[in-house]
Amino acid sequence: MFFTFDELQTAPLIVDAVYEGGWESRNLADEPLSKIFQGVGSGLGNSGGFRLSGKSSGSGYCVLYTTGNEPDWPDELDLRTGIFTYYGDNRSAGRAISSKKGNKILESSFASLHASESPRQNIVPFLIFEKFPTERSQRSVRFRGLAVPGFEGYTSNEDLVAIWRSKEGQRFQNYRASFSVLDIGEVPRCWLANPRESDLMPSAWSDWVKTGRAKRLQAVPTLEIRKPSEQTPSSPEGRSLIQEIYNHFRDRPTDFESFAAYIFQLMYPDVLIDEVTRATVDGGRDAVGRLPIGPPSDPLYLDFSLEAKCYAPASADGHGNSVTVGDTKRLISRLKHRQFGVLVTTSFVAQQAYKEIREDGHPVIIVSGADIAAVLKKADFGDKNSLQKLLLSY
Repeated sequence: MFFTFDELQTAPLIVDAVYEGGWESRNLADEPLSKIFQGVGSGLGNSGGFRLSGKSSGSGYCVLYTTGNEPDWPDELDLRTGIFTYYGDNRSAGRAISSKKGNKILESSFASLHASESPRQNIVPFLIFEKFPTERSQRSVRFRGLAVPGFEGYTSNEDLVAIWRSKEGQRFQNYRASFSVLDIGEVPRCWLANPRESDLMPSAWSDWVKTGRAKRLQAVPTLEIRKPSEQTPSSPEGRSLIQEIYNHFRDRPTDFESFAAYIFQLMYPDVLIDEVTRATVDGGRDAVGRLPIGPPSDPLYLDFSLEAKCYAPASADGHGNSVTVGDTKRLISRLKHRQFGVLVTTSFVAQQAYKEIREDGHPVIIVSGADIAAVLKKADFGDKNSLQKLLLSY
């Protein structure tokens, strides 16, 4: 769904719809969010990541805006789980973590979430928008959903976390917040004009207010065979990370095996790496390990074999040196009964090889360049300096 700049004031708020920015004024008058919400409640400002409608954090609604391309602050929407990770607005040294408006909104919302009397009705609706440049306007945005603070199962120590960063030799703190995106396809504009009006509330919102259980919008991908471009980092920053890894290991690819095992551990922290095998006797496996599932007191261990391929990274359009059928067959042939395989590559898996893995039902996890970049960002290695420090240990 696409709405032009002239349609924004009356356009419905539909999940994943695109709202075009202006292009004639070449200034903040072209900003779409303030126009979308013009006349809805007290309206919004035209800049910033946190845009609150109403005079206080306990009234109105709050728009969370993300560009999605800041390596130090990797906001992320996980479509599978419906969890949105968003970073606060204290992003430079010299200020306390609570000094910025956005962080005050986070503190107030998460405090209400975890209060003993659970006053969830005091929490404002959060509306997620991300930058989505279109042909005519670089200011265009996409609506990603209605969200509530927290995630069922997370404690107060887990869903709003103060993290340290440094800039120009000075240290400071900022928040990393976890939100649950509610299972709703369209947010009524009339409700946002009066979020306290129970008769106008979407059922997903009112159910959460009453019970504290969020029915999340979880979308399982229908596409099982990723294209090369989908296995390649979409941002220049992500591609730069993968290029840095490749440059570090290109002349000693066997050392990449330990790093690949570490990447898999970042994805699944409970993973146990039993051995990174020697190149001369690996039997087609670069590492072997176990993934525990079940209760910690009585876990079941799933054995896996890991294969690492340090290949030249692909270009933005997915062209480059790929993992071939021969490479994947080598891993598959070495899998023992009840084992699964893990293939980690700085490039991508060729379409024929990918297709054979999925259509033949081989239990192989594919971790491509895009996946490596994503997990590094999530683990706070999303900039060149921090990544280089990590690579020095390999």
